[in-house]
Amino acid sequence: MSHQRLGRDPLRPVRPGPPPAGGPDGGASRPVRFVGWLGGLGCLAAGYGVFQFLFQLLPASLGGEAAKYLVSSVSGAGTALAAWLAAALVRARAAGTARTAVAPGDGAGGAPGPLPEVFASAYGTLVAQVSVVDDPDRGRLTGWSHSLGESSPARPTSVGTAYGLQTMLDLGMTDGRLAPGELVDTLWRLRLPGGGWSARSQGARPRPEVTALVLGALARAGVPPERLTEEADRCARAFTRELDRAGRESTHVVTTVLRGLLRAAPGGDALPRLREALVDGAVSDPGRDHLRCWGYRLDQPHGPPCPLHTAQAVVALERAARVLGESAGVRAAREDGVRWLLSCPDAPHHSCADLENLREEVRRPRPDDPARHEVLHVRHFTATWIVRALLSRGALEVAGRTAWRRGGGSWWTGRPPRCGRGSRTGSGPGTGATAPGCGTRCG
Repeated sequence: MSHQRLGRDPLRPVRPGPPPAGGPDGGASRPVRFVGWLGGLGCLAAGYGVFQFLFQLLPASLGGEAAKYLVSSVSGAGTALAAWLAAALVRARAAGTARTAVAPGDGAGGAPGPLPEVFASAYGTLVAQVSVVDDPDRGRLTGWSHSLGESSPARPTSVGTAYGLQTMLDLGMTDGRLAPGELVDTLWRLRLPGGGWSARSQGARPRPEVTALVLGALARAGVPPERLTEEADRCARAFTRELDRAGRESTHVVTTVLRGLLRAAPGGDALPRLREALVDGAVSDPGRDHLRCWGYRLDQPHGPPCPLHTAQAVVALERAARVLGESAGVRAAREDGVRWLLSCPDAPHHSCADLENLREEVRRPRPDDPARHEVLHVRHFTATWIVRALLSRGALEVAGRTAWRRGGGSWWTGRPPRCGRGSRTGSGPGTGATAPGCGTRCG
């Protein structure tokens, strides 16, 4: 069976802002004070001073009084212009620093911050690209295609509509342009004849990661639990090693199923088993003080330690802890994952390898032809998963119990930073090898 393959999309690095105009003590530096003093004299006064100085200094043999006047006048005018421009630059920088120093909520009346703009833009995109189709078999469908901006006529899919519904609920914008009830009805109409849901590329057989994604969205939208129980039980019964080995080996699939079933059927018998399989799939990373983390697979070969899948595992275990409680062993694995994420040696994080986006393929043999595979393409936005993991209640408790050390290396040990990208497959610091599924060359 082909393994999943991971590829990386480059993130646009965040450029650091301009250095402050002040010196180390918060006041103006010596060149800035000099320029301000020069501009305070007045541009005309500075120019006239240079004119008088050069007129007295230049020799009479230069070419007569006319030549001395010409050279002195040009020099004085240039000095006056330079002084005016320098003073204007200093004033503009001082005004900019004063504007950024105003704390939010002080009544400054400035433009909204970037987060509200992101929310408004996301909601506007959902509204602009929603698709309404009258299907002869399923009725009226309102939702989104698998990917936004598709060139072909967009027909709502289970994956796209479930993600769109989740996003709309996250944004909390119900202004009437999008109706959650219509999206819920569409997801029920997209249900396969035998129950469950699948992605567009997976055919007519239900798949656990898509079914759990849809069930989680329906539960968040307020669908009664009795309507979800039967579908959740069917999903859990089909998600075994015998029936879906590729899915049970995938960290992404197991965490997706666990999160969805925790919302749709929090009392399900399969939840403790899925959590145990997730904990057992953790690996020890010698590059980060042997902390446990996760690769893209839960079985051998695990692949290199992966920030994305570690964050997904931490989020799933955090949610399971709130619903099911947790033992000391499960809590230790979850907290190790948090510490592993926090131990990234790239302190500025402007172009951090831990934040690189990933593309993942979930491959399964086709039921009608085992020699061929169905492929689910997943594009991960890594930074959001890490933020979700590190802003969870458990992660904040871990950070609060651990002394933050900013000097050199890992934040809780102060040790020199190491590669952290090594794995059991042979890649590691100084080897220059590339592990299967990892596009990063270590060393």
